[in-house]
Amino acid sequence: MKSTLLLKNILFNYDKSKLGLNRPILNNLNLELEKGEIGCILGSSGGGKTTLLRTITGFINPDKGQIVIDNKIVYDHNEKNSVIPSEKRKVGMVFQDYALFPHLNVAENILFGLTKGNINKATVNQKIRLKEMLSLTGLSSLSKAYIDDLSGGQKQRVALARALAPTPKLILFDEPFSNLDPSLRQPLARDVRDMLKETDSTALFVTHDQSEAFSIADKIGILKDGFFQQWDTPYLIYHEPKNIDIAKFIGQGALINGYRKDTHIETALGSFPLRLNQSSNQNIGGEMKVLIRPDDIIHDDESTLTATVVKKIFRGADFLYVLKLNSHEQVLSFVPSHHDHPLYKPIGIKLEVDHVVTFDSNMESTIF
Repeated sequence: MKSTLLLKNILFNYDKSKLGLNRPILNNLNLELEKGEIGCILGSSGGGKTTLLRTITGFINPDKGQIVIDNKIVYDHNEKNSVIPSEKRKVGMVFQDYALFPHLNVAENILFGLTKGNINKATVNQKIRLKEMLSLTGLSSLSKAYIDDLSGGQKQRVALARALAPTPKLILFDEPFSNLDPSLRQPLARDVRDMLKETDSTALFVTHDQSEAFSIADKIGILKDGFFQQWDTPYLIYHEPKNIDIAKFIGQGALINGYRKDTHIETALGSFPLRLNQSSNQNIGGEMKVLIRPDDIIHDDESTLTATVVKKIFRGADFLYVLKLNSHEQVLSFVPSHHDHPLYKPIGIKLEVDHVVTFDSNMESTIF
């Protein structure tokens, strides 16, 4: 399958003297998205996520590197004549604030993207495409409505329809759901994913919301220090993080102490076969850190292994329990809500893990 987006060794450096930076905002960054894939970039504020989108669109040019869209080089630092302007890159963009025209109705906003502003000269084919986009995004009954009369979710659908209408090779989304009520974000994110998949569109999202990223993406990139610390499937990002930073940043979990003995690791929760994380040095023995997710620990009244409930958060279908082990370390566990145990009392637990992810205890870690 061919790549729709390929970034090679992208370097971008703002004026350090003004921003107080001691490193490039994008530093030797690499990325690949295949046709029909949806990627998502996660990282801290000011970490370069939006800057990366701007380099792809051509709003700004990197200091070094190469950008390839649909097998066509649109930027190459070594070939100045290869720089293709943003309006010719066939890249759609959906902005955080929608960037819709309030004086135009829904249909006219979508036609604007198709006709490059000449909505009164729309061709028959363009009008057919408009109807397809209205149907795809569920906006057919609102085609004559004006933007100020729409909800946030409806505005986002208009923005998506306008971006999809010209059949771009790639669509970029910059924090597209951040202005919506929390209750609307995940349902709309799933709807947007379905629409992108139905049209076999390739897309790249920027977000700070992990739940959105996991709802949308085929691939997730953890951006820190200007490059991707991990570019992987959501499953592997969650279950096999490449370093302690990612383990702490993604999802919920705890890092407890372990001690390596040959091919096993001993912890306060028992002994496990050792499977070293890719970042670990397999020749190092002794103390290690073990990642335990809440879904690894199952409540079991019959178990001889116990932990004390020190905090609980009711979530409807379940509680999130904070449990203190005999080692005084704390772990998390999802427990069905009909098991409402009192605080500061022990409960039985058992582990259900296919493998444990371990890190060398001397690895430096900083939290996003």
